[in-house]
Amino acid sequence: MQAWRVHRNGEPGEVMRLEETDRPAPGDGQVLVEVRAANVNFPDALLCRGQYQVRPPLPFTPGVEVCGTTEDGRRVLVTPALPHGGFADFVVADEAALLPAPDALDDAEAAALHIGYQTGWFGLHRRARLQPGETLLVHAAAGGVGSAAVQLGRAAGAKVIGVVGGPEKAVVARELGCDLVIDRRSEDIVAAVKEATGGRGADVVYDPVGGDAYAKSTKCVAFEGRILVVGFASGVIPAPGLNHALVKNYSVVGLHWGLYNTKDPAAVRACHAELTELAARGVVKPLVSERVEMTRAADAVQRVADGTSTGRIVVLPTGGTR
Repeated sequence: MQAWRVHRNGEPGEVMRLEETDRPAPGDGQVLVEVRAANVNFPDALLCRGQYQVRPPLPFTPGVEVCGTTEDGRRVLVTPALPHGGFADFVVADEAALLPAPDALDDAEAAALHIGYQTGWFGLHRRARLQPGETLLVHAAAGGVGSAAVQLGRAAGAKVIGVVGGPEKAVVARELGCDLVIDRRSEDIVAAVKEATGGRGADVVYDPVGGDAYAKSTKCVAFEGRILVVGFASGVIPAPGLNHALVKNYSVVGLHWGLYNTKDPAAVRACHAELTELAARGVVKPLVSERVEMTRAADAVQRVADGTSTGRIVVLPTGGTR
């Protein structure tokens, strides 16, 4: 089969190589899955760089989110068992973790429903306790993770303010349904949020960026607001001033969604059932900006790493049909 493999750590576009290799062999409790679509995530870039919390042995195949078909014909969503990631024709996955792919979504959309939307749902509902009528501020609102949070925030009845970088991404964020879009390159985020909220600030901040985005969030978060730390796409991990959190009465809340797979797998399945229902009703629909052939996977991962993409880029290997 074909698979993209990483033999040394570095930038995705430099270290990912498309090779012929053997199919992975399922272990106890695992199944072989033919890949129909593999979604590109920022962690794929971190894996290539050797900066992710999980460091598979070299060589490995990146790709953490897949829609595929089992040998008995089930269409499923899987998180592949590394080092055999999703940018390949076949992966292995734990049988217990398989989730049915939603009928309302095609392969590429289904592949993009899993990690980003689970992260958004657990972050907004379980960690930040977002309430109807509250104001949600979403950084990188036109990206894969941010676009999911925008849709889920709207579904929860929140007023959604999206922060983006550039006019093209601003158009995407408006189409997603943001009540207000702020272009961080030409507008003052703090001033715009305070003006939009009558000086109160955002009740919940969804931050997959870190760095300057986090610093600005602390200046426009509401009394008893919650800053949800999801990731550090900027490459800068903030050092929070806890005295500031004390003075302003806000919470800094962390989310590592992957822990729920081991700590509370039943909650993951319940969340998937809810996301499937939202997809069936048309309330959420992954923003798939591009569907690329297998040969373009390295370029796709590099563009996500560089922050130049919008929505989701999905790789369609040999088994991909849509």
